[in-house]
Amino acid sequence: MNSMKKFNKVILSLTMVLTISMASCQPTPEISQEEVTRIVSTLADDDMEGRGVFTEGIEKASRFIQGEFENIGLEYLDGLSSYDQQFDMYSLSPESVTAKLNGKTIKSDMVLASANSAAIDWTNSADLDVFNIGSADDFRSKFNEIRGQHGAKLVLVDNSHTDMFGRYRAFMSRISRVMKLDDENAMVVVMTSLRTVKSVDIKVKNAVKKESLSNVTGKISGKRSNEIVLFSAHYDHLGIRGTEGDTIFNGANDDASGTTAVITLAKHFKDLGKKPERTIVFVAFTAEESGGYGSRYFSQQMNPDEIVAMFNIEMIGKGATEGPNTAWITGFERSTFGALLQKAVEGTEYEFYPDPYPTQNLFYRSDNATLARLGVPAHSISTSPIDTDKDYHKASDEVSTMDMEHMTNTIKAIAAAAGRMISGEDTPTRVDPATVN
Repeated sequence: MNSMKKFNKVILSLTMVLTISMASCQPTPEISQEEVTRIVSTLADDDMEGRGVFTEGIEKASRFIQGEFENIGLEYLDGLSSYDQQFDMYSLSPESVTAKLNGKTIKSDMVLASANSAAIDWTNSADLDVFNIGSADDFRSKFNEIRGQHGAKLVLVDNSHTDMFGRYRAFMSRISRVMKLDDENAMVVVMTSLRTVKSVDIKVKNAVKKESLSNVTGKISGKRSNEIVLFSAHYDHLGIRGTEGDTIFNGANDDASGTTAVITLAKHFKDLGKKPERTIVFVAFTAEESGGYGSRYFSQQMNPDEIVAMFNIEMIGKGATEGPNTAWITGFERSTFGALLQKAVEGTEYEFYPDPYPTQNLFYRSDNATLARLGVPAHSISTSPIDTDKDYHKASDEVSTMDMEHMTNTIKAIAAAAGRMISGEDTPTRVDPATVN
């Protein structure tokens, strides 16, 4: 009997070892070039009409990405009942502005207004903050300084600034978009010889149009629900422009390539078949090309302190000038994110290195900057030679200009490099918000 027990224990031990060995030898889910090509070709197809905001084309793209997330089996973000993270925007079209200062009517071409509401009606000068831009002041810097302050602002501009006033008049007469109507924050600029104001009568009217935008979001819940590794890209582009020739700006590289990476990475990590240590969130942002509104809204729904790393993937469809299997990282010096990725792929064919185009300010030109301003180690990963790319923001940004093998290898590199952050072995240092403009 004792020998039988020993025999059974040996068999049990061998079975456990064999089971563990077999589990550890399970093949890593494949990131296939065929799938990468299928996804990016769909997103950059003419049927998507360039994925411009507030168009049917971007709605089609959203539905496609949601369908991919559903097929993968991603979970919804907390508080959502679908992958569609919808929010409202307001378009403001200036209709009229009239002003009287000290009882005297100001000519209409001497008044500019910026109001994030349907109307303002100022009749009490005591309710206003009054500023002066004098003849010796630098108009641009003084204007920006005043604009950055909250409240009802009346700005009196010296007549010597006629040229700059005219330039800003054209700028402030355009349609503007805001995420929230605000009755308390407005700015009226008057060119006048006055330096003090005793009485005011200022009225501004805007036409307001409410419109909706949507991010596409999903997640894989980890053992640590309050530690998140974020993979992102923007799926919007420039839409249809012009009337002759190719008018559809398909945005294959910018940024259907990054969105394809997000979808492919979601499938890769889901197919690993085990609960990750840290929660993984995947998001395709809208309106990056129009002011970064998608990432701004997303950041307001999340606790930034819980996001331990953000992999923002931007334009990976073309090979980097430094060679194959290489990718660069914006804001490399702002956290240890890049150094940890370098360490994670040591001994492999992949290489990560700092952004080679520092004068281009690329750290601020994608959705990562929104999260970095909140302290998140948020960086963009790219490979495109941005200084010489003849297809950037052109109708020629088509799938036919891209290197699918390179793009697939870049996604594989990101998957390999992210593993230690997802497992909790590596945690990048936070970005100092005070250093992010």
